[in-house]
Parts: sequence; structure tokens; C-alpha cells
Amino acid sequence: MTAIGLGERTLAGVDVAKGHWIAAIEHPDGRAELRLISAFRDLTDRLPGGSLIVVDMPIGLPDRIVGTGRAAEQATRNVLRNRRSSVFSMPGRAVVEAHGIRMRTRLSIAEAFVRAGQLARTLSDPPRGISIQGFGLLPYVAEIDALLRVDRDLAGRVFEGHPELAFAVLNDGAEMEFAKTNPAGLAERHDLLVRHGIGPELLAAALPRPAAEDDWLDACVLLLVARRVAAGVALSFPDPPERDRFGLPIAIRA
Repeated sequence: MTAIGLGERTLAGVDVAKGHWIAAIEHPDGRAELRLISAFRDLTDRLPGGSLIVVDMPIGLPDRIVGTGRAAEQATRNVLRNRRSSVFSMPGRAVVEAHGIRMRTRLSIAEAFVRAGQLARTLSDPPRGISIQGFGLLPYVAEIDALLRVDRDLAGRVFEGHPELAFAVLNDGAEMEFAKTNPAGLAERHDLLVRHGIGPELLAAALPRPAAEDDWLDACVLLLVARRVAAGVALSFPDPPERDRFGLPIAIRA
């Protein structure tokens, strides 16, 4: 698949961590750090200009979904045969725009989930609802989408990643043997990060609450993907990327 080359700059891998964002950041002078932030904009505002970010969140939203998800999700599932359930399908753009707000009561969340599923079915062929996991991502998807639609420079520096795809690509195409929810799975992912150059500043960093160890591992592997993007060797799933009506790429990088 075609790689994309970008210059040397501050790099970040970002994952969601229990209502926050956790970022593994590497600066051009070699310094590395973990940060926990409450809003994605806080991260982009605090990083130096020109920083490159890979985030585990859908970017690029088709108006209508054909098949089992966006082209990016379908291409990723073709690689992750054993962990395809880790790839959540996004609905059409209108669902994100209508329901990408944080609900405050259990009742409103339940009602919104039902309505989001109903709308998703009208925007897909064949008709598909939305999983509860996918529904839970909508506020984060909407947050990033709103930023990238109005900031074209930022849109060229923020890429979608997927941790399990990244681990597989970095492991010579072989998926992780164990789930990251058990000690063996955490250990094999940790070992892979070490082999690919994640250093002691990140490996020994105090884990900011409420982030869990798997959130930290995911952020670190996405930092490795950011390195690959900057080096011009990142892969695109699919290749070439599709684009939504705002010009945002619909592709997962690894």
C-alpha cells in the first residue's frame, strides 16, 4: 500500500481513556511524555505547530454506508481476522451530527441510542443499526470531526489509526495472540513496543488516572504509527483512501 511522507516534527499517538484522551508524545529532541487531556482541542492547542497525530477514532464520515461499514473498517477487518470485533462500524454522517453530544441521564442515553439506530438504518445499505460501543464513540467522533472540518491545516496532520491493526502490522502481519484484557496480552504488546523503540520515558511513566494500562499501550502503538507516517512508510487501509464530502480521508493508517 502507498505510504505518505511528512517531515520531522512532534509526534503523538492518542487513545480514549474513560472520558478523557491519553496521548503518548515524542518531541524531535527525543523527549517523550504521557499526557491526559479532557478535550482533543486541548491537545492540538498545546502541541507545537506542525505536530503529527494518530488517533484511535474514526475520521471521515460518508453520508451513506454501503456494506458492513466505512471502507476503512471493511479493509481493516480483512486484516484482523481474529480481532475483527475490535473494529466498530460508524454510521452515516447525519447520525454523528445528530447524536454526537454527551447525554446526561440514563433515560436520554437509552432514547438517543434507539433513535441513532433508527436513523443509521435509513442511511445504510443493507440497513444497519449501531452497536452500543459505536454509539459510545459518537461524542468523540463529533469532537474531532468539528475540528478538522474548519481547520484544514490540522486535517492534514491528524490521521486515524487502530491499535490492533497497528500491532499486527508491526508484528509482520501477525495478530496479537492474546486479548489485551489479560496479563499475557498486555505482556506481548509491551514487548512489541520495546522491540520497536518505545523508550523508558514512556515505559516507566506514571499512568495518569483514570487511564488503564491497555489505554497506555494503545496510545504508544499509535505513536509508532505516527513515526511511520512521518517516515513515509505508513500503510493506508484502504489504499487509496476514500474522502467524505468535506474532503476528510476515510482511511486507517498503520
